[in-house]
Amino acid sequence: MTPEQDDNQAVREVLERYVDATFRADVEAVRQTFHPGASMAGYLGDQLLVGTPEPFLTDVGSRPSMAESDAPYRAEISSIEVSGRAASATLTESGFFGVMSFVNYFTLLETEGDWKIISKTFTSL
Repeated sequence: MTPEQDDNQAVREVLERYVDATFRADVEAVRQTFHPGASMAGYLGDQLLVGTPEPFLTDVGSRPSMAESDAPYRAEISSIEVSGRAASATLTESGFFGVMSFVNYFTLLETEGDWKIISKTFTSL
């Protein structure tokens, strides 16, 4: 594997951990995919939310997991672009907690040998 393929795979693995941990409502595992200084912004319906991932983490942890409730959750990584130590990726989700769909745009950075989400921008569909 080339270094570029290794980085692409490493970014994919971070996003897959994010998806799996979100599905299982494993808040600590979701938190570990984010850089401590990460930001998060987007639209939940018509409401603009801007801040850190903490409100999202609180929401995910405040209800039964999608795994437990057998939600029809699906997530697809539609793109990953890596340039050196920076990357962007697009993730589409449907059946989020059974009823919502999102498009998420992630920016990731490689720091100290690990890829972390530095920002998430999203919109509900």
